[in-house]
Amino acid sequence: MNQHFRNSNSERDVATLVHPYTNLAQHARTGPLTMVGGDGIYVIDDQGRRYLEGMAGLWSASLGFSEKRLADAAHHQLSTLPFYHLFNHRSTEPAIELAERLLAIAPKGLSKVLFANSGSEANDQAMKLVWYYHNAIGKPEKKKIISRWRGYHGVTVGAGSMTGLPANHALFDLPIKGILHTDTPSFYHFGQPHETEEQFVDRIVGNLESLIEKEGPETIAAFIAEPVNGSGGVIVPPKDYFAKVQEVLRKHDILFIVDEVITGFGRTGSMFGSETFDLKPDILTCAKALSASYLPISATIISEKIWQAMSAQSEKTGVFAHGVTYSGHPACAAVAVETLKIYEERDIIGHVREVGPHFQARLKALNELPLVGETRGVGLIGAVEIVEDKATKKAFDPARGIQPQIAKAAQDRGVLVRSIREAIAICPPLIIVKDEIDIIFDTLEASILEIAATL
Repeated sequence: MNQHFRNSNSERDVATLVHPYTNLAQHARTGPLTMVGGDGIYVIDDQGRRYLEGMAGLWSASLGFSEKRLADAAHHQLSTLPFYHLFNHRSTEPAIELAERLLAIAPKGLSKVLFANSGSEANDQAMKLVWYYHNAIGKPEKKKIISRWRGYHGVTVGAGSMTGLPANHALFDLPIKGILHTDTPSFYHFGQPHETEEQFVDRIVGNLESLIEKEGPETIAAFIAEPVNGSGGVIVPPKDYFAKVQEVLRKHDILFIVDEVITGFGRTGSMFGSETFDLKPDILTCAKALSASYLPISATIISEKIWQAMSAQSEKTGVFAHGVTYSGHPACAAVAVETLKIYEERDIIGHVREVGPHFQARLKALNELPLVGETRGVGLIGAVEIVEDKATKKAFDPARGIQPQIAKAAQDRGVLVRSIREAIAICPPLIIVKDEIDIIFDTLEASILEIAATL
């Protein structure tokens, strides 16, 4: 028995599982942290230790880990109709109700819902619908999609191509042809010396328009963006960035796909990040908090003009030949319906607006610490940029693992946060209260000081 393994769960895990976003060789040496229970915003490992989940799992467990209403909704549906599909004119009541509820809260102009299982799939099918739409309206040359560096849209071949993170491309032969990338809207990282934030916005939006003109507007189908870049480092866009981007998109007749997989359902203090940043999507994708992550489900929500073109085209061909077996799975849809009911009944968005300023104030206070180059966030999402030199913004060599060391120090104190690129990300369940916010930031402060003292 390997002495590094603490228990049989570790041995079994290492013998059988491939772990996403993990150093596979290191994992074989150390084994996993195995969770066996949940209680509110806490999770419990197989040694009985409790951790405040400062990342809501994966930006997603919005209602925590012990919401009985969601478990009951799943049980009821599984006991009534455990599975049925939406192919060939079939339907189920949970899928119908969920689509109705989504359209009632979605940004204006969105008209129909296509379900899938994950954010990656929601974005992948958004790409396919963009292509389908332009073929249907007689513009087959209008197919290229522009994403942004540091954008994250998933890991399927299509969504992984739109993702703007080098690790998601390296060795996977991505991106595929026709996917372009433009600037990250981070003034901290990419602003030039003596450049104001306004000048930075004008420059990168100008770069976007230059890219469109260089490629030919008649070839550009869509632009995809998260309201706040999540896995790219929690990049909050500068003032007027999206207003100027949308002006360029309208000018060149380019569809706007808004990826709300992380920002949807209250995270930024509005139902959708589109409201927070005044975005007008032609397609909106969502997942994660759609079901509070109790069961896997995602949605791609499309505008009326896209729906009309799709409908007319399917009349010509006899079928809209796209869909997945579990699209609108009745149990997943039932849990998502109950999740949306809870958001409304408990005024979760009002709660985020109440505690969000305290979260952001505690986040901002970390700017005074050593190693902290910048803090940034909105609502109940934020990041702490860790740097070797505050004045020059010089980042640590990734091989030194400073950010993972800080995250591990926090874990040892009972709080889970996430190391992403040069930053530490925080994205707790939306039900968190002020005292629990203080636990997160007291712990993070102590962890940063601990690692700083070792350097």
